[in-house]
Amino acid sequence: MRKAFTEELQFITDQLVELSRLSAAALRQATEALMTGDLELAESVISADEHIDAVRRDLDTRAVDALARQQPVATDLRMLVTAMRMSADLERMGDLARHVAKVARLRYPARVLGASLTPTFARMAEVAQDLVTEAGRIIRENDVEAVSRLMVTDDEMDDLHREVFRTLLSEEWDSGVEAAIDATLLSRYYERFGDHAVSVAHRVVYLVTGEWGADHLDIDERLDVTEVSQPAGLTRPAG
Repeated sequence: MRKAFTEELQFITDQLVELSRLSAAALRQATEALMTGDLELAESVISADEHIDAVRRDLDTRAVDALARQQPVATDLRMLVTAMRMSADLERMGDLARHVAKVARLRYPARVLGASLTPTFARMAEVAQDLVTEAGRIIRENDVEAVSRLMVTDDEMDDLHREVFRTLLSEEWDSGVEAAIDATLLSRYYERFGDHAVSVAHRVVYLVTGEWGADHLDIDERLDVTEVSQPAGLTRPAG
């Protein structure tokens, strides 16, 4: 019985790592669609989000079933509960990638980003990939020592987020209101993607140590209070 339970816990861990991989792939493809105006690629990211949702549902179902059947205590209980919270973060990262793809689809065949913002968003995408890839490794290896380094990387994402606003508020900005709104939303999507990766990493710290750090509480409050939803206007009109 214990062997079967241990195998189930390992499978759940593997699913979390897979969710991190899927979210990374979704954002990478959404960014490519954004940069190139590739409508087909944007549509594929939007459609593929259902698979991410399905993996999250399966993980949560397995965790609830294990809670009911095994009545775990101590570390095992913490692992199952924490896994469900991490799955929510990772699934939300997939949603944010979908939002990026929807912006690309909405503006097709036009390019969303002008020359002044393209380098900043290209770097934001690279940083986001680093964050989610490292978060997946932290899950797989329970590497709590790497969390502080992850936060340093997230600091760069925050700096880039501020750089977008500096560009939008500068006297040189001449691309209009619609482009400014798109850039504001996109910047928030990438920045929140990074915040969720950091949240996942902090949950691993809790899983291993049983303690929450002040940094985790701060990031959780930010996500709870300022999480961005897909605006109703960012959908492709029927017909």
